[in-house]
Amino acid sequence: MSEPALKRTPLYDANKALGAKLVPFAGYEMPVQYPTGVLAEHKWTRENAGLFDVSHMGQSFVTGETFAAVASAMEQLVPADIAGLSAQQQRYSQLLNHEGGTLDDVMITRLQDDGVLYVVTNAGCKDADHAHFAKYLPQNIVLKQAHDLALLALQGPKAEAVLTQHAPTLRELKFMFSEQLTLGGIPVQVSRSGYTGEDGFEISVKAADVEKLWSLLLRDLHVKPIGLGARDSLRLEAGLCLYGHELTELISPIEAGLQWSIAKRRREDGGFMGAARVKQELRGGPARKRVGIKPEGRAPARDGTEIQNLDGRKIGVITSGGFGPTINGPLAMGYVEAAFAGVDTKLNLIVRGQAMAATVVKLPFVANRFKR
Repeated sequence: MSEPALKRTPLYDANKALGAKLVPFAGYEMPVQYPTGVLAEHKWTRENAGLFDVSHMGQSFVTGETFAAVASAMEQLVPADIAGLSAQQQRYSQLLNHEGGTLDDVMITRLQDDGVLYVVTNAGCKDADHAHFAKYLPQNIVLKQAHDLALLALQGPKAEAVLTQHAPTLRELKFMFSEQLTLGGIPVQVSRSGYTGEDGFEISVKAADVEKLWSLLLRDLHVKPIGLGARDSLRLEAGLCLYGHELTELISPIEAGLQWSIAKRRREDGGFMGAARVKQELRGGPARKRVGIKPEGRAPARDGTEIQNLDGRKIGVITSGGFGPTINGPLAMGYVEAAFAGVDTKLNLIVRGQAMAATVVKLPFVANRFKR
């Protein structure tokens, strides 16, 4: 049986024209890098402003008669404090299954319009997420996938200066808040958030307008297009989870070290799917924990690499690994038994059958520069 055809974002032709190397990712043909390469793109984003096509991500609106009704319904499915959101505020959370495992990690924004939540989901999960919402949201709450929207991310220390040329009010936009405005005459919703550890913005825009906006932003000399390769190395240095790696249907948000995303009220009251496991792990600690790992030498340890203690017993596995351009060396994240999760714990990574020395280190590898 033939493989299903890969989807394309509205910027497919624009990416090809820029010489992007396109690869299959989450069912889409996506740019993994442009002609300058991953290393140059990573460094450019750290020093200037990188523009990412992330239109493969899922965008949806969850609507009800009142905000209270929508928030109450959403809080059955995620452990974040949705009822406490102020207008245009955004929260990071996880969509959990009955066993407390993670179906997806999501961004949820309360829009200015009463009774509307804007939800961004991962590309590879969005159809399953939609089915999950449809199954468990009450009938008076409506979920609509926004197939007519595209999504850009402008990330880096010069992102604010670039955008405020077109919309000066964005200078005052706080981290994890959003604003509806126009950029170059194009209606957009902009949130101060991102996936790189740098200050930056995500811009939701009509698919019909995205190429015009893409071109407008790229005319700025501080902006260059950045592919998925640098997006991954940036998020790894920033110690951020990637669904399908650090988060899966078997991994809880507590194992992943995401308890900061669960407010005190939700920890105490529960009331969300998977709450029994989350509350138990909050009380007694999880059996395994996500950690940062620094291999010795220059060889990287890739996803799936076995982690052993110094006695040669398997105690965990690497979930993401590679080269960190900012730290100029290999780095990894993975899960280990809780007894081995302390900073400075010595480990061995089994790479091509050989034990490679490594140490547990504090996350993130590179300090985040979100504008809080």
